[in-house]
Amino acid sequence: MKITTAFAAIFCFTYILFSCKEKKNIEVETTPKICITDSMEKFVQIDSAILSSIDDELKLSGEISFSDSRVVKVFAFSSGKVMHVKVSQGDKVVKGQTLAVIKSADVAGNYSDISSAVNDVAIAKRQMENTASLFQNGIASEREYAESNQNFQKALNSESKLRTQININGGGNTSAQGTYTVVAPRSGYVLEKKINEGAFIRGDNTDNMFSIGDISEVWVLANVYESDIAKIKEGQKVGVTTLAYPARVFTGVVDKINQILESDSKVMKIRIRLQNEDQSLKPEMFANVVVQNKGKKNAIAIPSTAFISDYGKNYVVIYHDKCNLELRVINIIKTIGDKTYISSGISAGEKVISKNELLFFKALAEN
Repeated sequence: MKITTAFAAIFCFTYILFSCKEKKNIEVETTPKICITDSMEKFVQIDSAILSSIDDELKLSGEISFSDSRVVKVFAFSSGKVMHVKVSQGDKVVKGQTLAVIKSADVAGNYSDISSAVNDVAIAKRQMENTASLFQNGIASEREYAESNQNFQKALNSESKLRTQININGGGNTSAQGTYTVVAPRSGYVLEKKINEGAFIRGDNTDNMFSIGDISEVWVLANVYESDIAKIKEGQKVGVTTLAYPARVFTGVVDKINQILESDSKVMKIRIRLQNEDQSLKPEMFANVVVQNKGKKNAIAIPSTAFISDYGKNYVVIYHDKCNLELRVINIIKTIGDKTYISSGISAGEKVISKNELLFFKALAEN
């Protein structure tokens, strides 16, 4: 009985131990492995941590403006009354499009003068031809022939001068009725319209009637405080954002630095040139400008989209292979634009998931 009892006790102990081991093995085997499946690959992005200089970021405020090199001011050719205005401020126009029609006494006078000049040329020509015939027959003197030829040339010069004057003052856009048409000298937008139908333009008027501008390239005029002047250099690349497109960064170049500070605000103006082919940027938009300067110190850098903040700690999902992902705590120095600088927690060359990493973070944190 004792042996039987002892055997039974040993059997029970062995069974229990085996059952526990078996249960433990089953739990390990049934723990799900976190893997990046083939269908998930297209939704994630993997980047490497790199050793990079720590950039210094300078933030400025500014305003979108037209590029002066792409703005044309349109002036009146001569005095007169504005008969028609065909455009309004903000309208898009093409080169050669009619902007306004003006009736001018000066233009009418030019056509009257040229009509007289044409008659004078015809009379002078007949006189010269008659004198030439008389000179050939020995009736007129050489002096008389030379004078008639000279008078003909003077009449031609007068007509040519009047035609040149008409060409300068509107060219083919004038008419004998005394009207001239003001056309757009280039394609763009009407920035200014300073005339209205019925208005009279004086001969001594020096103001422009229209301004036509092209916004395929624009300027940003930004303010730089005295303490930041040393951080700005011509040729620097900058990023520009606007209230209208907060998620879009426009890349530009510092084109010009004003060497004089404004007396009231004590700021220095800089000019940034931006390409605007899709014409998203409009003049007088408010702009935020970010200038990045290369620093002298180095640190490990990862994409700013790669880290996750949770309960006061920052994490990254380390990628070893598709089925070997690791959740790791990192210490951040600072974030500049699309780069985040790390003081510890990751080494150069290690790979991190920088897109949709939150899905793996949750799964790894639960395990």
